[in-house]
Formats: sequence, structure tokens, C-alpha cells
Amino acid sequence: MEEVKIVHTNFVKKLTNTKFYELRIKAGNEYRVIIFAIDHLNFLECTKVVCLNGFIKKSNKDYLKAIKEAERILEEYFKNKEL
Repeated sequence: MEEVKIVHTNFVKKLTNTKFYELRIKAGNEYRVIIFAIDHLNFLECTKVVCLNGFIKKSNKDYLKAIKEAERILEEYFKNKEL
């Protein structure tokens, strides 16, 4: 990703109405999803990526729980970073 600067939306995409992105990995017949945040508004211009949590996608309902957990983890990350 760093060298090519092009990432297909089959692998990485912005989650609608959130500040998070997902990295989707197909393993057999299931998808493993990693929720992450970046330090820039534009994915191609970011210099830091913070991986927050991951899950095995079973339905779209899994995203709501994962996003809430990602928000909690990111908040804790920033709180600890200030120390």
C-alpha cells in the first residue's frame, strides 16, 4: 500500500457515517474485518494507522458492535497518549 498508493475497495473502504475504515480479508468462505483509524482525512495521505479491533463478519449487524468498540478503544488510545 505504501509503495503503490492504490488500494482496491475490495480490501479497504471507509465505513459510512463514521471516522473508521475497514480492512477486509477473505479466509476460506468467511471474511475477517479489521476496523482502523487514520491520521488524515485522505487515506492516501495518511502517515499513521491505528488498528482498533477485528471480527469475523457474519452479518451487517456485527458492524454496529464493532464500531462502538472501536470508538471506545480510540478514545482510550488518545487518553493514554496524553499522559
